[in-house]
Amino acid sequence: MKIIKKLRQAEAEGRTTWSFEFFPPKTQAGVLNLYDRLERMYSLGPSFIDVTWGAGGSTADLTLEICNVAQSVWGLETCMHLTCTNMPRAKIDDALTRAREIGIQNILALRGDPPRGQEHWTACDGGFNHAIDLVRYIREKHGDWFCIAVAGYPEGHTENTDVAADLRFLKDKVDAGADFVVTQLFYDVDLFVGWVKACRAAGINCPILPGIMPIQTFGGFVRMTSLSQTRVPQHVFNALEPIKDDDQAVKDYGVQLAIDMCKKLIDNDIRAFHIYTMNLERSVRLILEGLDFVPALETARPLPWNPSLSAKRLGENVRPVFWRHRTLSYVNRTETWDDFPNGRWGDARSPAFGELDGYGVSLKLSRAESLKTWGRPTTLRHVYRVFADYCRGKIKALPWCDQPLAGESKLICDALGAANLRGFLTINSQPPVNGAKSSDPTVGWGPKGGYVYQKAYLEFFVSPAKLDALVALLRDTDPDSLITYHAVNRAGDDVRTNHAGDSPNAVTWGVFPGKEIVQPTIVDLASFMAWKDEAFALWDQWTNLYENDTQEHALLKALAGEWFLINIVHNDFTEDKGALFALLKRVAAAVDGIPVDATNEELLEASSSS
Repeated sequence: MKIIKKLRQAEAEGRTTWSFEFFPPKTQAGVLNLYDRLERMYSLGPSFIDVTWGAGGSTADLTLEICNVAQSVWGLETCMHLTCTNMPRAKIDDALTRAREIGIQNILALRGDPPRGQEHWTACDGGFNHAIDLVRYIREKHGDWFCIAVAGYPEGHTENTDVAADLRFLKDKVDAGADFVVTQLFYDVDLFVGWVKACRAAGINCPILPGIMPIQTFGGFVRMTSLSQTRVPQHVFNALEPIKDDDQAVKDYGVQLAIDMCKKLIDNDIRAFHIYTMNLERSVRLILEGLDFVPALETARPLPWNPSLSAKRLGENVRPVFWRHRTLSYVNRTETWDDFPNGRWGDARSPAFGELDGYGVSLKLSRAESLKTWGRPTTLRHVYRVFADYCRGKIKALPWCDQPLAGESKLICDALGAANLRGFLTINSQPPVNGAKSSDPTVGWGPKGGYVYQKAYLEFFVSPAKLDALVALLRDTDPDSLITYHAVNRAGDDVRTNHAGDSPNAVTWGVFPGKEIVQPTIVDLASFMAWKDEAFALWDQWTNLYENDTQEHALLKALAGEWFLINIVHNDFTEDKGALFALLKRVAAAVDGIPVDATNEELLEASSSS
């Protein structure tokens, strides 16, 4: 969608909007960390994000990749920067063509800074001299397909001390086809408000988004404001001087300053804000919280997973539950599909999943971080403790789960921890929900006024002995198969299930005013078989942290080779959230002799003494 449409709609409804800027990291690890951050910051409800462009297209491939991932994987409306610096027409054409191909419909057209080491800006052969030339060229070649943003300078451009002339240049850019303006950072709110009034008097009537840059460090603040020749009110320097050597105090002040600036801007009827994140999250989150900028739940969570904005996925509203913690891998592995599950599906057999990519089978933590987080497990009890510690919030990640336990799983975190200490190594879960309001802050999703439901679901690795006992127990105690499962070994030659046929099983659904029932999350055997390759491959990544001749390597390799992956669904969503866990307790009692009524403290003590 064009950003100008979002801005105009918010303006008409009197809503406040906010957006974020990011830049391409210099390392692959940094890129993966940024993707994690984009996923988390989706929940903050930005109307869009933008991604910067290196001089001469030095980050072209990465900028385009980040824009594509942000939009198609995380569902973030994205605006791509495009500069004139060292960019002949052929490069401009290539960038715009590639942007259109991946569905990027928003461009921030800039002249750009001089290349590093060059004092003055000069146009390259066959290139453009000014941002207005780029705006005109985009309109000439692509009509109104792109929404175009341009930069505004409340204090005048550093190369033009004539503020009135700079204002005329901005008017010319808007008249040439720019849809909205994003401004340079500033700290003098009165100056900015006066400049906006001057823009309106000059006939610049498009949305103007103030650029808000939270102060992160004193040194960085001084360098940035000196480089951009930004005026800083004396009260800001007065506040920073006594705390300039205390980084945390500087960050805290930077958050409060941004909050105060935004409140003053709101008092002057300015209700759209663009935050320069510097690829950081905490300050942005605190600023939004301080302003009570909380997105409507139907905006922050329209489905239990982030809907893609890729053109060919716009109708997609059903996904297998297995990739809950591996969204990027799922999107990559289904990228070649022509159709995606949607609506009231019948036949769930999917096109072939693509091959595993580097993201899908790589650890997100560095080797040093991984060893620090998971230690050196030499016994089964040690492995159980690692999984249990994740569920109890003691460690931040597992190979299968890059983020801390999801909000809804926190409702069953104690039970999950106990299950892991009994030898059921969980990697995915959800509690039952029976008609919670769609506005519920923990389990809610979708449009307001609705009700959401879900079945209890667990996915875990389990030993062959416990699997045999579990299957036997279900056969004897659940003749109607209210509890269904799929289990498979690594080789894929031992598949066990009590689910009739290959039809999908909806594990999440919602009922909303004026809509058919929405069933966005399913379990099906075909997808599970594709997922198991990825799930077992992640054992290898963990195993390879340790030398071949160590106990750790041998133990983890044996687990990956001998144990099964199983998903289990309790189809009676009215049952207590402990029903599946009670079943696992009985299995552990039968196989390992662990008392059904053993407390978490007793289980933890047993794991510590092994």
